[in-house]
Amino acid sequence: MLAELSKVWWAFLIRGLAAIIFGILALVWPSATLAVLIILFGTYALVDGVFLAVKAISSWNARDDRWLLLIEGLLGIGIGVMTFVSPAVTAIALLFYIAAWSLATGIIEIVSGIRLRKEISGEIWWILSGIVSIIFAVLLMLFPGAGVLGVLWLISTYAIIFGVLLVMLSFRLLSHRGHAKAPKT
Repeated sequence: MLAELSKVWWAFLIRGLAAIIFGILALVWPSATLAVLIILFGTYALVDGVFLAVKAISSWNARDDRWLLLIEGLLGIGIGVMTFVSPAVTAIALLFYIAAWSLATGIIEIVSGIRLRKEISGEIWWILSGIVSIIFAVLLMLFPGAGVLGVLWLISTYAIIFGVLLVMLSFRLLSHRGHAKAPKT
């Protein structure tokens, strides 16, 4: 798994940078309408999902967890498409879309991180990004009526923290590029 992941370290970097950019844009325009938030989130979820699906398909024969990665990618694509198909969705409905996506992503990230820990001792970045995703999902589900501005700040903070953790993971994977053992066949 480490050998395959270290080959696509850049995908984690792009995912992380996309999350950071999304978070910063949401903070810079706090008075943005819900429609802008829907477009920003839908774009991020769609791009993230496409990258994950491509990564899963491109390394299909080399990965044991290919289905997890593909499911995570398809969830992102599905949520992204849903936000574009229903742009007039209410704030509460959008929050539950985001929470469901974040919860599923968090669980899959933790499972994948635990699998990676078998090959890298002390590796924690992927697991932490999953934990942050789950905490974010739970907060959205517990406080759906907190208001668009409060939710915007919460979404922005989550995206930046999640993005930074993925960037850290990408550098960790890059440091193992070429050092990882090829999988035994």
